Amino acid sequence: MKAALYLRVSTIDQTTLNQELELKDYCKRNNIELSEIYKDEGISGAKTSRPELDRMLQDMRQKRFDSVIIWKLDRLGRSTQHLLQLLQEFQNKGVNLIVTDMNMDTSTPQGKFFFTIIGAIAELEREMIRERIKLGLERRKKQGKSLGRKKGSKDKTKRTRKGYFDRWEKHKKAKWHNKQYQNNLLPEKSMNIPEESQT
Repeated sequence: MKAALYLRVSTIDQTTLNQELELKDYCKRNNIELSEIYKDEGISGAKTSRPELDRMLQDMRQKRFDSVIIWKLDRLGRSTQHLLQLLQEFQNKGVNLIVTDMNMDTSTPQGKFFFTIIGAIAELEREMIRERIKLGLERRKKQGKSLGRKKGSKDKTKRTRKGYFDRWEKHKKAKWHNKQYQNNLLPEKSMNIPEESQT
């Protein structure tokens, strides 16, 4: 088994050292090979995007380890919805989750049962969201309100003309340099034509 450790503390005054020592000791006792340690320090668990969590997920998708070990479940996330999403992705990628505080390992029958419950909860939540959307659409129809974007509506975002002018200036400059070179008025080394860039 090749495992990644994920550590997190919510404030910069706290330290991940205690979590790290405990998880390393767990790996040593259970003969687990340590792949990488990911530490998010001073970042709330309510945030779905965290630098080290995102890096860990990228490495997981590249199959650099087959297990994730955390101290407590709330280290992974405090949002129920985000936590369910993470657990489902672990399951889809065949990655085991070990929570030392709960003595939970999803590679065991008890852990697989936990994943089954999590999957059922996630499915229930999706169905409830669909039901709420459906009820909302039906209510708007009964009220005679139109659904979706208004007919003929367009993107009214203001655009700057500077990008167009910049590209036109570069085009004119390149054209002038080319003409001068063709007329042997410029040496070849001075043909420094800027590349057209998008703005």
